[in-house]
Amino acid sequence: MVKGIVRDAMIEIIDFIRKAIDVIDDDQVNSMINVLFDTYQRKARVLVMGAGRTGLVGRAFAMRLLHLGYNVYVLGDTILPRINGNDIVVALSGSGRTRLIVSAAETAKGVGAHIIAITSFPESPLAKLADTLVLVPGRTKIAKESDYHLRQILGLHEPLAPLGTLFEDTLMVFLDGVIVSLMKKLGKTEEDLRSIHANIEI
Repeated sequence: MVKGIVRDAMIEIIDFIRKAIDVIDDDQVNSMINVLFDTYQRKARVLVMGAGRTGLVGRAFAMRLLHLGYNVYVLGDTILPRINGNDIVVALSGSGRTRLIVSAAETAKGVGAHIIAITSFPESPLAKLADTLVLVPGRTKIAKESDYHLRQILGLHEPLAPLGTLFEDTLMVFLDGVIVSLMKKLGKTEEDLRSIHANIEI
């Protein structure tokens, strides 16, 4: 059994994610899923973008979209094609202020792409660019949650999860849930995903 500070940190992260489930708006989630479902039906492209650890969560999400049969790319890859108004951009930033992601979202918005933004802050620059917005709570590395009642609901305090970890962990679990929902909506099975999974791996 895990003991000590590792156990305490794991429990804190799990408890936060459980509480976040009751805070994330179901209408926002359904809007995101419907946009992604329509994207699959239209055979349109999806660009996923995030920076740092959030970007790693984005890459995991992009990989699962690939397994579902999406035409998906990740910002920063050398094979990224030109973005146009038929495309969907999934932009991830806890603060909603990450310069690279906001700038890239502005460019995509300028050519007519649909922006799905996932952030913790509804008044952030990224949130204001969104066509579809999903607010995922989490302590980010540059900002604390200032709403007292939300802090109480989520149990936010100076945590055992430093520098934004609560957002990234919550985001990972949330996006995995989105994948499961899309599987059901698209009529995909685990075997369908396995058939697309890489057969040449390092």
